[in-house]
Amino acid sequence: MSSATVLAFWAFSMIFVIIPGPDWAYAIAAGVRGRGVMAAVFGLLVGYLALTLAVATGFAVLGASSSAFITGLTVVGALYLGWLGIGLLQNPPVPQAGASDADGVSRAGQFLRGTLVSGLNPKGLLFFLAFVPPWTSAQASWSVPVQIAVLGLVYTASCAVVYSMVGLGASAALKTRPAAARMMGRLSGGVMVVLAVVLVGELFWV
Repeated sequence: MSSATVLAFWAFSMIFVIIPGPDWAYAIAAGVRGRGVMAAVFGLLVGYLALTLAVATGFAVLGASSSAFITGLTVVGALYLGWLGIGLLQNPPVPQAGASDADGVSRAGQFLRGTLVSGLNPKGLLFFLAFVPPWTSAQASWSVPVQIAVLGLVYTASCAVVYSMVGLGASAALKTRPAAARMMGRLSGGVMVVLAVVLVGELFWV
């Protein structure tokens, strides 16, 4: 695998990273709390590392061959995303000073939620299945699984930079504006609910 291929893949994958979606909404919600942003972002990254491992080992390919697996993953992911979104709508986070867990979400909880947001995102799995393998080559000196792992790490590294900027930017912009923070929290929740509905709707409309 040449450095030019890796660079081209990075430029291509950045299109998907910078498009707002569940990850952005979750990173912003974590930023609104004013703490635990990096725990939330790290959770998102672990979810993508898990998807990378699943695709590199072929497990995800076997699962994707079953329509029931994809449907089940979509439903579970949508329900979880909708649950998070409704929680944000009902109880929007506000900036917190110190380490208090007044809103009931610890850093460990934010990490776990982030892992589930990205790990249960069917569109994330389909990205790794549909857009990563074509950048590999059977003639390369590295095996295809290793190439997939490298490309997955490149994508995850891009996510680390962008989602950290999104979460920390939201924290910096809203930490002294509780009213704006609540509005942004509700907006993030609304985005999650809409995306959950779209995910389920695509099962019937496509």
